[in-house]
Amino acid sequence: MGFGDYVSSNTERDVAVKERLVTEWEVTNRRRCQEQALLDRYRDLGMNIDDATTVVNIFAKYEDIMVDEKMVQNGILSPDDGEKPWKKGLITFGAFLVFGSAPILAFIILIPFTHNDTHKFIGACILSALALAALGAAKAKIAGQNYALSVSGTLFNGALAGFAAYVIGWVLRDVAGLED
Repeated sequence: MGFGDYVSSNTERDVAVKERLVTEWEVTNRRRCQEQALLDRYRDLGMNIDDATTVVNIFAKYEDIMVDEKMVQNGILSPDDGEKPWKKGLITFGAFLVFGSAPILAFIILIPFTHNDTHKFIGACILSALALAALGAAKAKIAGQNYALSVSGTLFNGALAGFAAYVIGWVLRDVAGLED
């Protein structure tokens, strides 16, 4: 998962670099068209023609600012914005290790206490729910969201993913002809 996040972030950055080169070329070689597009955008946002023209004329003096504005208008962040891909990958990997180990950790902890697989499964569900609740609380704190909504949303998402995995495993077991 961490490697996937790294590759994804790296690709996003590469796309942003390429898009910046294209936007720079367009601003340099099709300046009037780009200025008109910005003018139309600001008019669509509710600016009157005089204010929109003033803003576009100011941006037109500074090519880098105009390129940045065009990229934002196209919904693309600057290649320099955001975290480094390796950091995002490392954080995702760490979170996966910590939170993803909850189900197996319950089985390991309960080995000396019971040999009943049902009890171990219930323990794994409870520990997974606690890990998901902690993840939801951390998300709420970081994003400044309501704790109850964030925790319940994360628990629901985790329960749905767990249910889907259980059903898929059950169906594949039957397809493969495996028995308990």
